[in-house]
Formats: sequence, C-alpha cells, structure tokens
Amino acid sequence: MSTQEPKKDPEPSGVDLARVALRAAKEAARARGDAAQQKKQARRGGGLRSGARADGRDPMALGPAINRLITERGWEAPAAVGGVMGRWPQIVGEKLADHCTPQRYDEDERVLVVQCESPAWATEVRRLAPVLVARLNEDLGHGTVRQIKVVGPSAPTRRYGPLRAPGSGGPGPSYR
Repeated sequence: MSTQEPKKDPEPSGVDLARVALRAAKEAARARGDAAQQKKQARRGGGLRSGARADGRDPMALGPAINRLITERGWEAPAAVGGVMGRWPQIVGEKLADHCTPQRYDEDERVLVVQCESPAWATEVRRLAPVLVARLNEDLGHGTVRQIKVVGPSAPTRRYGPLRAPGSGGPGPSYR
C-alpha cells in the first residue's frame, strides 16, 4: 500500500519573501504618510494652499492666527491683562467686582485703572491695592502690573453751561 501524502504549497523562496516584505513596508509607509499629511492639513486649516508648496500665505485656523498676531505685535501683556479683566470677579471677589470694574491697562506705565461706583468702594480698592497687585502679578507674571489707579464715580455732565444764581452777574452771559 502506498500512502499518498497530501500536496503542500511550496514554501516561499527568498525572492517571494522579499516581495511580501516590500509590499508590507510600502503599505505601512503609505499609512504613516497619510496620517502625517492629515495632521499637517489640520494644523494648516484643512489643506487649502495658495500654491504648489506651503508658505506664509496659506490659510490658518483662527486660534493659531490670533496667537501668531499677538506674538508678532508684542501684545502678550495687554492680551493677558484683557483675560484678567474677563476674570475680574474670580480675582477680586464677587462683592468687590459688583462695585468696581477695570477700565484700561497702560502698558508703558504698567498701571491698571479701576473705576468704582462710590467713594467708599474706591477707598476699599485703594486699601486692597497691594494685595490685588500681588494677585494680578501672580496670575500674569511678575511685574506686569505695578500699580492700580482707582477712579471714583464720574459726575453727570451738565447740559447747559456754567451754573450761576438767578439775577446775578456771575460767569456766563447776562440776559438783562
């Protein structure tokens, strides 16, 4: 009796193994390249380009464009102070923030101007100014705010000119 052995596929030879390995390497490289290209396009804002190669004219997403503009123009400190103005209640407390609001920041003098709705609140902010400057500098970086200038409530504007007693010859035109 002769027993027949089942036929087996021939084992791949060296050339066949090299082809299989090359195909697998090409597919892996293509997958890595596609992923890298997608990341690159996402960073640049969706893959739109102004020409054959990427350059400074290509569209950017809004966030990176604003960050680039702030850095190029040297607006880091004013932008940071602007963020603090938005978080004013968390920095000074709700009660104080209800009665006093930051108005502007003078970058050259490093002064934050705060307006208060009454003289009593203005006095309170002046009393707390060293603590508030320390909190602001802790948040923004040392030396960003050197001083807090407190402005009291603004008086209503007069509509008709200087005040004078009726019948007097004081300042202003006389209507006799």
